[in-house]
Amino acid sequence: MINQTGMQPVVVGEHNCLLGEGPVWDAKQQIIYWVDILNEEIHEYSFAQKMHKTTRVHQMVGAVALCTDGNLIAALQNGFAFINRENGQIKMIADPENHLSGNRFNDGKCDPGGRFWAGTMALSEENNAGSVYVIEKDLALTKKIEGITVSNGMAWSLDHKIFYYIDSPSFEVVAYAYDTKSGQINNKKSAIKIAKEDGAPDGMTIDNEGMLWVAHWDGWQVTRWNPVTGEKLFHFALPVARVTSCTFGGDNLQDLYITSAKVGLTPEALKNQPLAGALFVIPNCGFKGIPAVEFVL
Repeated sequence: MINQTGMQPVVVGEHNCLLGEGPVWDAKQQIIYWVDILNEEIHEYSFAQKMHKTTRVHQMVGAVALCTDGNLIAALQNGFAFINRENGQIKMIADPENHLSGNRFNDGKCDPGGRFWAGTMALSEENNAGSVYVIEKDLALTKKIEGITVSNGMAWSLDHKIFYYIDSPSFEVVAYAYDTKSGQINNKKSAIKIAKEDGAPDGMTIDNEGMLWVAHWDGWQVTRWNPVTGEKLFHFALPVARVTSCTFGGDNLQDLYITSAKVGLTPEALKNQPLAGALFVIPNCGFKGIPAVEFVL
């Protein structure tokens, strides 16, 4: 499938996830990380070693982020945890929803202050059953947002004054005033309205011009938006419907990595999109990202 720019997405590795999500680029190691939520796996591909590694965590994994000590922090079905990158050992930290067995974590990311944010949702996708939590560097836990249905994309403005957030069924990106020092958010506003025909907004990242990139579930695309004007600038087309998230990576952060899913697709749909669930990259996509923030330990 040719993109608006004429660029072709390239498949990374040979693994197709059931529900691929949450790509994170490790610039130090030249490794791309992503998760398969439903198959309870963390995936990584090393470009230096040309090697794909799978870590099984034996519970659903919504998101991972890099830590300053070289390991990972994760949002698992049973709460926040540290994961040893070498041996996969899990050290649970806290479970804010141990009383809600029907919920799981979905998407997450580190903020500019080095905290880890992650949101929950009901396995049934019941309305307003989820929340967004933040784990601080001292491992204290705070609930930031309530009444979420499908917690998804997160990004922070380049000046660190705005937190952008997606609750997928709302078909919008909202903007909160954000304070780096305290991690507090307030003054929620609608920043971007998304048309139903574009597909539901899912994961999100930001580029070095402050424009937002949104992956679209059942939308066959990632889109680029101006969050100040709410204008859609253009899109990259994908050969799969269920596009889940995106991030920038590569030597100069000019490669766009995109996750996807095959969960829920009919046999006929899978026949028409055999790459569903793959990790894609659009090399030298014409835009540049910003480095992933690490969880500060």
